[in-house]
Amino acid sequence: MSFPLLTVVAAVPAAGAVATAALPAARRTAAKWLALLVSVVTFALALVVAFRFDPGSKSPYQFTESHAWISDFGVRYALGVDGIAVALIALTTLLIPFIILAGWHDADPLEEAAPNRRWRPTQGFFALILAVEAMVVISFEATDVFVFYLFFEAMLIPMYFLIGGFGDRAGGEDEDGAARRRSNAAVKFLLYNLAGGLIMLAAVIGLYAVTADQLGSGTFSLQQIVEARAAGRLHIGTGTERLLFLGFFFAFAVKAPLWPLHTWLPGAMGESTSPVAVLITAVVDKVGTFAMLRFCLQLFPEASSWATPVILVLALISVLYGALLAVAQRDIKRLIAYASISHFGFIILGIFAMTSQGQGGATLYMVNHGISTAALMLVAGFLISRRGSRLIADYGGVQKVAPILAGTFLIGGLATLSLPGLAPFVSEFLVLVGTFSRYPVIGIIATLGIVLAALYVLVLYQRTMTGPVKPQVNGLPDLRVRELVVVAPLIALLLFLGVYPKPLTDLVNPAVDHTLSVVDKKDPKPTVQVDAVPGGGRHGHAVRDQDVEAAK
Repeated sequence: MSFPLLTVVAAVPAAGAVATAALPAARRTAAKWLALLVSVVTFALALVVAFRFDPGSKSPYQFTESHAWISDFGVRYALGVDGIAVALIALTTLLIPFIILAGWHDADPLEEAAPNRRWRPTQGFFALILAVEAMVVISFEATDVFVFYLFFEAMLIPMYFLIGGFGDRAGGEDEDGAARRRSNAAVKFLLYNLAGGLIMLAAVIGLYAVTADQLGSGTFSLQQIVEARAAGRLHIGTGTERLLFLGFFFAFAVKAPLWPLHTWLPGAMGESTSPVAVLITAVVDKVGTFAMLRFCLQLFPEASSWATPVILVLALISVLYGALLAVAQRDIKRLIAYASISHFGFIILGIFAMTSQGQGGATLYMVNHGISTAALMLVAGFLISRRGSRLIADYGGVQKVAPILAGTFLIGGLATLSLPGLAPFVSEFLVLVGTFSRYPVIGIIATLGIVLAALYVLVLYQRTMTGPVKPQVNGLPDLRVRELVVVAPLIALLLFLGVYPKPLTDLVNPAVDHTLSVVDKKDPKPTVQVDAVPGGGRHGHAVRDQDVEAAK
């Protein structure tokens, strides 16, 4: 199409970030409303992309844009979306308005004199959120490896300032200590992700060198590389391909986060404000798992198959390790962080199961995990802001004084443990089915993560919401109108997608099929037991060819 719709979707929040940051220090309220308006407009544009997207199209990418950028190095400003990218762009742009509303007062100055100073924390806070949104959106849209890498790394800068400069105010009695913890968490986040990015940069350069050697001119175009390999014009040696794959995968595994590269996440989420914690795990981290599908599998199909057994084991460890540590947590936000590590293990399990059910379920899991984690973390943030503590032991009997808060917290928690009828159940079920059909032992062991999830969620609810009302909790206000506006749509989405996931499955399944075709993987055929009887007859399970196809 001639109109650059994808560019506009990313440019609107970028322009909004600049405009918000430029507002005078005294215009705090105007900055909030401007950021909210920009985020709503961006979501409306994302809906235009979603409704105009044709899942039945034979083209792997739609709304494509391609313009020469750095011609001497084969870099093009190339964008395009498949169903997976459309779903994740919709998730990102949906969550940002709720993140802004939930953090409405998180960056307000603590002193009245602060608005007259040159530093404008409120404007900076909301401008940084919009900047992250713009970079995440264009990361989902990029079909040029260099363009993707540029924004994959650039988003670390605003995230660093959001974590280190606008931390959680719970426990403000030790502000100096809290500032040090925030700084340490921000630095650890930056160092881990920069290390992954630098290794990926070496792999990006190596990929360019390979294409330049074999195609005559180097390219970073995902489509050109995939098509050249399919046509037999590009042959990457086995050893070279595996090294390049590891360079890409390492960066994505840090972002995801996959065990044992996960250790930055609990600190980053724990020391951030709750809206920023949602931004980390529900938005930014999804870029890592998305990139595994788009770049790792499609650029390096042989290496992806070679690495699959090890990656599945690491994903399984993430599932169980994250869940076990969540059970042991005393801090509400760190519990949710470790639960997210477990959930990302399920997502990566589904991706590398190399089945349509597994990858379809993994994509749905990215969306559903974003919604459920946002609901749970934001309600937890509202609770923490009232009590001023993140420790589970400081709560008890909240449901008697704030029943709406407790009820929404319960629904968010039940979604986190994938209760049937709520959206994450569908995705987790598909991931386990897809994994079991090819790797039954890993699929069976991974189900323990469901049991542990029920344990940490229900114990958390029991200790904070039930029992006698603690004196410090007595008189706790229930959810206010602004907070209900944040939580209610997320709860409604969890219910709707839990009983009717078809809009999402119709959107992502063609993209999953395309990815599997590039990797040259097909779903395992169902095994059917047919017993022979004397006289040449058969009994037991008589199965026709069309029945097998239907089962597939």
